[in-house]
Amino acid sequence: MEYIELEVWKESRKLVQEIYKITKNYPKEEVYALTSQIRRSAVSVPSNIAEGCGRRTSADTIQFLHIARGSLYELETQSYLSLDQKYVSKLDFDSLLEQIKHCKKLLNGFINYYSSK
Repeated sequence: MEYIELEVWKESRKLVQEIYKITKNYPKEEVYALTSQIRRSAVSVPSNIAEGCGRRTSADTIQFLHIARGSLYELETQSYLSLDQKYVSKLDFDSLLEQIKHCKKLLNGFINYYSSK
C-alpha cells in the first residue's frame, strides 16, 4: 500500500491544515517563535510517516513512525502553550486536541502493525 493511501497520513495532513489555519491568527511577534515551531511539528508528522514508508526495513520504518509520534507530543504541548498565551480559543484548542489524539491512536496502531511484521 502506498503511504498516500494510509488513513494516518491523510489525518495528519488534515491536522497540518488546521494548524496553519489557527496559527494565521497568532501575533506577528510569534512568527519566528511559537508559530514556526508549532507548524514545523505539525509538518513533521506526515513527512516522517512518508519517509518511514519509503525505508527498506521495518526497523527503519518504525524509527520514523516514532519520530512522527514524538512530533505529535510536541504539537500537543505547543497547543497547550498557545492556549496558555490565549493565542487559541478553548473551542479551537479542544478541537485540535481531539485531532491530535486521533492521529496518535492511528499512528500507534500503525506502529504496532509494523512491529508485528
